[in-house]
Amino acid sequence: MRLGGPVFTSTADPDAWVKAHLSKGYTAAYCPIDASAPAELARAYAAVAEAAGIVIAEVGAWSNPISPDDDIRRKAIAHCQAQLDLADRIGALCCVNIAGSRDKQWDGPHPDNLTPDTFDLIVETVRAIIDAVKPTRAFYTLETMPWIYPDSADAYLKLIHDIDRKHFAAHLDPVNLVCSPQRYFANAALIRECFQKLGPHIKSCHAKDITLSNKLTVHLDETRPGLGSLDYVTFLHELDTRAPDAPLMLEHLSNPEDYDLAAGYIRSVAEQVGVTLA
Repeated sequence: MRLGGPVFTSTADPDAWVKAHLSKGYTAAYCPIDASAPAELARAYAAVAEAAGIVIAEVGAWSNPISPDDDIRRKAIAHCQAQLDLADRIGALCCVNIAGSRDKQWDGPHPDNLTPDTFDLIVETVRAIIDAVKPTRAFYTLETMPWIYPDSADAYLKLIHDIDRKHFAAHLDPVNLVCSPQRYFANAALIRECFQKLGPHIKSCHAKDITLSNKLTVHLDETRPGLGSLDYVTFLHELDTRAPDAPLMLEHLSNPEDYDLAAGYIRSVAEQVGVTLA
């Protein structure tokens, strides 16, 4: 299993970027550039990553391609297409975005998000992104979310079936699926279900944690791996067993020290369950 996370170094120096990952013991990385970068810089990053044995896990395409604003929607689709093309050129495993939102906030909840019409719009949009690029290596993926599809393993399977494109795959962030006390306390079963149903399709995973407070009504908060109740024993076992080529990527922490603590926790759990980190 590969572990990766952000490194705090210049994105203009591929050699320094590689050294920063190796110094942290990471064998997976976020793409350090976007589609506006010169082609020769993308080639340089691809070369140094391959030479160092580092997998570029994902290229972010964070935007709202299902926005109700037509101009925002068009620009977001173009951005996703450009980022997917970059992922294919740089040798990343996937390009990842959320499906978007029917809200003005690109990632916000909205009454129309979890409706059949929006599901169909997501299918149409993902097809348009993939068909324009025609990737040969990278996959376009949607991060699991609490209030937009895919919000469950079954919803993801239906998207895979309906989108019907070879280069559409899955991205798993189990914390984003923990959206109720029921799922919170049964998160091990939720994780197992996701890997059992989506394992062969999963290209990358995000690593974070979650806590449930005792303040009414319901308050769920993201936190650093090891400080919450996500069942990392189950998470790492399932990832290693059912999707061993999918990297586990740390995210959303504010400083290098927190990333070191998070990586240390994941490594300790991996050792506990007998999972080897590449």
